[in-house]
Formats: sequence, structure tokens, C-alpha cells
Amino acid sequence: MKIGFDHDRYTTMQSEHILERIDKFGGKLYLELGGKLFDDYHASRVLPGFRPDSKVQMLLRLKDQEEIVIVLNADDIETSKVRGDLGITYDADTLRLIDAFREIGLYVGSVVLTRYASQPAAVAFEQRLNELGIRTFRHYTIEGYPSDVDHIVSDEGFGRNDYVETSRPLILVTAPGPGSGKMATCLSQVYQENRRGIRAGYAKFETFPIWNLPLKHPVNVAYEAATADLSDVNMIDPYHLDAYGQTTVNYNRDIEIFPVLNALFERVWGYSPYRSPTDMGVNMAGFCISDDEVCREAANKEILRRYYAARCAHLQGHATREEGDKIRLLMKNLGIQDSLRPVIEAAREKAAATGQPALAIELPDGRTVTGKTTALLGPSAAVVLNAIKALGGISKETHLLSPHVIEPVQQLKCKYLGNRNPRLHSDEVLVALSVSAAMNPTAARALSMLPLLKGCEAHSTVILPAVDDNTFRRLGLNLTCDPAYQTTKLYHK
Repeated sequence: MKIGFDHDRYTTMQSEHILERIDKFGGKLYLELGGKLFDDYHASRVLPGFRPDSKVQMLLRLKDQEEIVIVLNADDIETSKVRGDLGITYDADTLRLIDAFREIGLYVGSVVLTRYASQPAAVAFEQRLNELGIRTFRHYTIEGYPSDVDHIVSDEGFGRNDYVETSRPLILVTAPGPGSGKMATCLSQVYQENRRGIRAGYAKFETFPIWNLPLKHPVNVAYEAATADLSDVNMIDPYHLDAYGQTTVNYNRDIEIFPVLNALFERVWGYSPYRSPTDMGVNMAGFCISDDEVCREAANKEILRRYYAARCAHLQGHATREEGDKIRLLMKNLGIQDSLRPVIEAAREKAAATGQPALAIELPDGRTVTGKTTALLGPSAAVVLNAIKALGGISKETHLLSPHVIEPVQQLKCKYLGNRNPRLHSDEVLVALSVSAAMNPTAARALSMLPLLKGCEAHSTVILPAVDDNTFRRLGLNLTCDPAYQTTKLYHK
């Protein structure tokens, strides 16, 4: 993979500036963590060289001072919103995050349910958390938010929310995904702390949009594509331009909420420490791009992937048509076409030649391999086998799995487990291959090539079954699918 981002430089610069911000406020600081804290795969895709866990590594040095508050929108629980890169719901991801934080020694103090309105699924999840010994707090929808500042910064606004009890000086406020209400939670807490005579500050650890990149830079546009469901829009920060005469990039929700933050601090402290939304942030990512062209290409590919994901989500009933239309417009403005990812055309050509669904994978050296539908294997299983054979220098004609190995698995699926489709999925093929590897050196060599698939581009001419989609995700493949099903059935597993 081409590297376009200096991770070590970023770690050093970001850590230094976070420490400076903590010192500036003293006492107690609510640090909103924008994006993913534990596994920011979006950042690692658009900034090649950025590590998914880089934020955690920077914060571990302060773990004795830190307390984590996880924020979850109650509406997202009710609608079973799914985190796209992991394929799990936001409430399930909340439990996963708590486990992950605890494993590395970070203290999770509580979970805040925002926009709480006694939604049945939210009530059930709240009860489950309490039974697990995890404290929960409720924050409510505030009428007139974010425009009615007088009402928001009052006992009927922020004052109506539960006060989140914390015990450490640095409170890290994170969430499973965007739109969870992290900033509102932080501001509500600053208000609530002041009512109790406690001085507390606020800052934001945000990665996107990158404030010192151009507004239409592909890395910033990729953020718009990633948040198309939230209708986020990147904008020139008018407050920063007015205060400093400097053009910087922020996004609509931070710009809309800035008057609230200013009013809050003016009422609490008598003055505001910030003159613009950009001032609120601590983001050194723009200074750590080592190869702008590499990052531009990576971001353009991410926008294209987001487009196909939105179209498939619409077909599956998980998204509106407008999300895909918005990303299509972003693509048009940047001149992004399918040819940016050769795997798309390669998969379609194979499907046209065989009359059956097909997949294609672009290997790290630029070669493209395809997989077709056969009587024994589904296309996802076939393309994975073909890819690891190519990576291992194994002839195409070599059978890593003989029909004598595959047929008993098919019999198990159809005769004993009630499946109708006898073709093996990718996970089943990999299990069979791992068994064969114990006696077959060629199979063992092919199996050892699996790590090389991480970060490779892949495309399917149909929406894959969940089992194959999960396997590709675990292998680290950047998969897209044409918005079509293999069959005309109404129900698809």
C-alpha cells in the first residue's frame, strides 16, 4: 500500500496539542472525540498510513486521569442503526466498545442515551445496561436546538438533562457513530457542572473535515460522503474568517452550534475561550500528510465505495435514495468514475461472460483476479481461492480443495442443516482449506497469503449474503457491490 500519511508525526503533534488544551482549562475538561476512537477505518482508508487505533494509543498515556462516557442516540437504538464498517448495530457496538476499553485499562464511567423519549428499544437497552452494572443517564430533545440559545442554556434546556456523575479530570466523550449527540452532551455537562460550582471546559478531538485542507479536497469530500445520511455539509468557517482573516474548513453542525457554545461559556465564565468552531478543535492531521496525491486517490476511491454502499443500502431498505444521489453529485464534482476501481469492470465482464454473479479482487501488485459461480463454489469463495493462489505463486489449474473435500461439506449443509444452496460460502471454504493445510503444503502456502488481502479492492456484481460480507470485512477487503440481488425473491438472508 502506498503511504500518504506520517503516523509517527501525527501521534507526536496531536498528543502535544491535547496536553496543551488540558493545561489551558485546568481542573476538568470534556474532550469530545469525533469519529471513531477505537477503530477509525475511514481515516485509515482516506489517509493511507493512519492507523485505526492511533487515537487510543495517544490517549493511553493519560489513562489514570481519563474517564470515558459513551453517547448513544436513542433513536438509533430504536431503528437498529448499523455501523457500516463492522456490520453491527450501534447498541451492540456500545457493548463491544466497553469491553475493548476495559481490556486496555481505560475506565468507562457511564452511557448517555440522548434524544431519550422512552423508545421501547431504548428502554430495553437501558435496563440491560443497568443489569450489567453500567450506569446510564438520559438526555432529552431540546426544543429549538440549536437556534434558540436562551432556551437551550437554561434549566428547561440543558438543565433538564440528567447530570452525568464523573470522577476524573479528563472526560472523553465518544460514540459508536456520528449524530449521537456528543457535543450536546459535553455542553450540557459544562452547564450542569457550573450549577454545582465546578469549573469545566470543553474541546474537540476531531479528524474530519481537516480544517487546513481546501474545502473541496477529496479527503474532506469523503467525509461528506461518509455522513450523507446525516446531511452534513463541509463549509468555510465564517467565524474563523471574521476573527482571523483565515480560511478554514468546518462542517455545518459545529458552525450551527457555535453560538450555543459561546453563550454557554459567557454565562458560565463571563467570557468565551473560543472565537470560532475551528478554535474548538484539536486536529493536526493536515500537517501530517506526506503525499497529497496518494491521499487524494485514496479519498476518491472511498467516495466511490460510499456511493455503492448507499445504493445497496437503499435497495435493502436501510437508506433513502437521496443519500446515493448526494454522493453521486459529489462524485460528479470531482470527476470520479467507476474506472477508478478496475475491479468493477472486471467483475462485470466475468459475470457477462458466464451469465452468473461474479467477483473481482485487485491484488497489491495491481493484478486483478476474478471468481465465478460454479456448482461447487459461490463466487466469493472462488475469488478468495483464486486470489491466494495468485499471491502464493500457485498455478491456476491447481485444486486447493478437491471435490472429495467439498462434497461432504455440501451434504452437511443441505442434508443435515436444511440449506437449499449447496455452493460453499467463503467462510466454509476457508475452514475446509485450513483443515487441508495440515496435510497439504500447497494449501498451507495459500492459506498463509490471506493477510495480503487486507486493504485490497473488491467488487461483486450482486449483493453478497451476510456471511460472505462478514468474511470479506474480517479479511480487510474494501468490498463494493452492484445494487442487485442474485434472485428475484423478496426475502434475502
